[in-house]
Amino acid sequence: MDKMIKNATLSFNGKTLDLPILQPTVGPDVIDIRKLYSQGDVFTYDPGFTSTAACDSAITYIDGDKGELLYRGYPIEQLAEKSHFLEVCYLLLYGELPNAEQMVDFESRVTNHTMVHEQMHYFFRGFRRDSHPMATMVGVVGAMSAFYHDSTDITDPWQREVAAIRMIAKLPTIAAMAFKYSMGQPFVYPKNSLDYASNFLHMCFAVPCEDYVVNPVLSKAMDRIMMLHADHEQNASTSTVRLAGSSGANPFACVAAGIACLWGPAHGGANQACLEMLREIGTVDRIPEYINRAKDKNDPFRLMGFGHRVYKNFDPRAKVMKESADEVLELLGIHNNETLKVAKELERIALEDEYFVEKKLYPNVDFYSGIILEAMGFPTSMFTPIFAVSRTVGWISQWKEMIADPTQKIGRPRQLYIGQTRRDYAEVEER
Repeated sequence: MDKMIKNATLSFNGKTLDLPILQPTVGPDVIDIRKLYSQGDVFTYDPGFTSTAACDSAITYIDGDKGELLYRGYPIEQLAEKSHFLEVCYLLLYGELPNAEQMVDFESRVTNHTMVHEQMHYFFRGFRRDSHPMATMVGVVGAMSAFYHDSTDITDPWQREVAAIRMIAKLPTIAAMAFKYSMGQPFVYPKNSLDYASNFLHMCFAVPCEDYVVNPVLSKAMDRIMMLHADHEQNASTSTVRLAGSSGANPFACVAAGIACLWGPAHGGANQACLEMLREIGTVDRIPEYINRAKDKNDPFRLMGFGHRVYKNFDPRAKVMKESADEVLELLGIHNNETLKVAKELERIALEDEYFVEKKLYPNVDFYSGIILEAMGFPTSMFTPIFAVSRTVGWISQWKEMIADPTQKIGRPRQLYIGQTRRDYAEVEER
């Protein structure tokens, strides 16, 4: 819980304001400007909110300088090594790791909610076959509130709990259905005998005419992808979910808003953009040309999948993802794929070239996750939907935390107005 430790003094226009400084459990202190407008008649200006704390949160902490990511205090490296996705879901939702009995109960509740309402199948048929799966997911997830009326009352803690479990359970099913629909294949129903990641892969790649057995290496890689993307503090899509939720919107609408925001290439679409860049480069012999373009300040070309806006030295998720990438490529025996050859050579250059090292343009999580998903057989159009499946628990955890916060208000950012001052309307003949 934040606590006041001292004040910051702000002087302007002959006024002096004392602003409380709040201290987090870890991280930089925060100047409380909530009364700045009422006491000083001024706003702050912070495009992108890069220096503004919009909420209290006890869920996820990032230290970009150290390359540290903590879920409820637990380092992501430890969770990736020892835990699994549904256990991380429990941790994010409830604040503590479950005991054995709690884990069994939670897994059972999620598993028993993986099917979607049968009438939702007809909803998919309203989309064109060539619709982007993210477009389909935005619509279908938003429509969930029309099917699950008994979990839309945000004032009821039990309904909030049911909505949380439903979305964690059903988003993989919806994403897999969007994938199958885009390929013209029949939907595959979830199987309660499979774990979360295996179930998703089965729904994506199984067909009714033959048995499909999920390889445990691929299942583990998918579980890690989901775990590493489960939450990432107050990023664009999470802030969107919180902003939508601040109006009292139902949780399905809020998550649909988050999915829409995640679709952007600067956010959830980064791994898709990275793989498309690798394909544009095409062959290893063309890499020097693109490296030179990346170094040229006057060239608009940018290397995707390198560096990170928050992590200044390295992305702690990337090391874990690289291990999974190596395991998957070894399992599938993929050595001659030209795109992956380009990726491996670019990785080598980024870790050794002075320009990359100096600029801290290390391979990030998007670089490796795109390689893994490509090797598994997913088209690039499915990369962001898989990200959405992974991030759902983070969105829901943040939404539940916000709803339970007695100090939360409807979001209402201010602006620096630079338009016309007041002017009078002139009749068309006089213009």
